[in-house]
Amino acid sequence: MDAKILVVDDEAAIADLVEVYLQNEGCTVYKYYTAEEALHCIETETLDLALLDVMLPGTDGFAICRKIRESHTYPVIMLTARGEEMDKINGLTLGADDYITKPFSPLEMVARVKAQLRRARRYNDGNHQPSADVIDFSGLVINRATHTCTLNERPLSLTPTEFNLLWLLCENRGKVMNCEDLFHQVWGEKYFTNSNNTVMVHIRHLREKMGDTADKPKYIKTVWGVGYKIDG
Repeated sequence: MDAKILVVDDEAAIADLVEVYLQNEGCTVYKYYTAEEALHCIETETLDLALLDVMLPGTDGFAICRKIRESHTYPVIMLTARGEEMDKINGLTLGADDYITKPFSPLEMVARVKAQLRRARRYNDGNHQPSADVIDFSGLVINRATHTCTLNERPLSLTPTEFNLLWLLCENRGKVMNCEDLFHQVWGEKYFTNSNNTVMVHIRHLREKMGDTADKPKYIKTVWGVGYKIDG
């Protein structure tokens, strides 16, 4: 897998297990049990993905995610306790790309990490043809070849998941995309009832970054009971 991954969990048994499985996949793992050590790593190392436990002593995983999103767009996966739906919503709102509920299967964790890395690298490899990979309308320019996006010449710092979601909406502008299709195409996983919350939070985060609002949207519009669309 050849990736540099930050792992933060105060439960040593879990952190050590995650480390072993990721190292077996060829990853370089930066493992920490406290947020303070992890924050230093974020500032000094070039990372490809972060795997953060929500519940940490002192500074929690949400604060680490927030710090990452100040300067970086690499994928962030949150580890949450079973049934803590608000943890998932809060993490996604802060810019996390995915969440894994404890207790989890190490193989599932590896699969989720690989999926996020694939999405991130797919839109950063620079191998796409510009003519097919640039969408430009109404002041919004999104370039899949360079993984850049600007709105009225203002750069938007998007996570890989946010970028993929916005690209899909732009690529299908004028059409209504239902939540199930969006989730399946962006996350590549089976759709469940609570998957709608995942899509909703990412849409809200995109709107915030674009200066858009749900009640009077200029770009991402809600079609109640159906899904979302961007008019071209």
